[in-house]
Amino acid sequence: MKIPLLDLQGQYAPLREEAMRRVDEVLKSGNYILGPWVKRLEERIAKLCGTKHAIACASGTDALILSLKAIGIGPGDEVIVPTFTFFASAGAVSHIGGRPVFVDILPDTYNMDPKAVEAALTPRTKAIMPVHLFGQSADMEPILEVARKRSIAVVEDAAQSLGARWRDRPAGSIGRVGCFSFYPTKNLGGYGDGGMITTNDDALADLIRRLRVHGAKPKYFHAIVGMNSRLDEIQATLLDLKLDHLESWTAARRANAAYYDRELRGGPFGTPVVREGCFHVYNQYTIAALARESLIEHLKTAGVGTGIYYPLSLHLQGCFQDLGYREGSFPVAEEAQKTSLSLPVYPELKPEEKEHVVKSLLSFVVREGRA
Repeated sequence: MKIPLLDLQGQYAPLREEAMRRVDEVLKSGNYILGPWVKRLEERIAKLCGTKHAIACASGTDALILSLKAIGIGPGDEVIVPTFTFFASAGAVSHIGGRPVFVDILPDTYNMDPKAVEAALTPRTKAIMPVHLFGQSADMEPILEVARKRSIAVVEDAAQSLGARWRDRPAGSIGRVGCFSFYPTKNLGGYGDGGMITTNDDALADLIRRLRVHGAKPKYFHAIVGMNSRLDEIQATLLDLKLDHLESWTAARRANAAYYDRELRGGPFGTPVVREGCFHVYNQYTIAALARESLIEHLKTAGVGTGIYYPLSLHLQGCFQDLGYREGSFPVAEEAQKTSLSLPVYPELKPEEKEHVVKSLLSFVVREGRA
């Protein structure tokens, strides 16, 4: 049995006929960028997230860059970012001349430690970027409280968490602005890159729309310098098609995660912790395994795909060495980079495949006597 970490082909197969029809429709239209399908997708994402605005762009990374530029982050400004996350969270800050200020994570959810946020504040702090990692919202109440006291913007990196909720508030609607990715491996993934920005701020939305088209308004008139970050019509129509299935796919992911939770409960693996009031959408199902490398080889032999998110925390990356962090700066994240391991949780998993994943994990425990 071969069970990949993610089965994009399996997801595509039942959509193929309608996907091809839509692509052909777009190609015949001659309208390839920021057309009616992009507008429709923006409206649907805004409704899903409970925000007034959703602005499509070329990638999740661009969503972060455009949002940071729009709220005025520039050279010398500090943005607080968890060190255990995908590179784009901090890379976007550096890209516009800001300084990422890293903080540690909580050991149970892998999300930003709110207590560490307050300790990291300086007079140069202009924004806090909580990352809703693996499909679960960060603990937003203390983060929002700190932001309110200091009049600091909260930029949600919700790239992995479309559909997630915190106290019935959708991810992307909690801070001043929310950023999503449509990278193919996301719960709503395109067939290439794509991103979306959500906000309830009318002026900010207007500015972001200008920034994504080189700062032009009207066309060919530039009062500000923007960038080229537009979503293609083909991506938009295919994302719109997949959005029809997102609710059922999310339910399947949650059911798969619940199965793993039941079968692995009480064992040596640290299974995901879901905080009270959070609706987890499981972009990843991530366990903690002390003997990770041996476990990976065991699962590989059993035909089970796995993934490591992330093998090196951002404060230890070579490009950030000038920020002054060192090994030992953030012990929780550094432990997570050694033990975290993601298992297949995609909606198309068959019952016998889930059973095989669990049996393979438990056979490793029997063989090694440890995890």
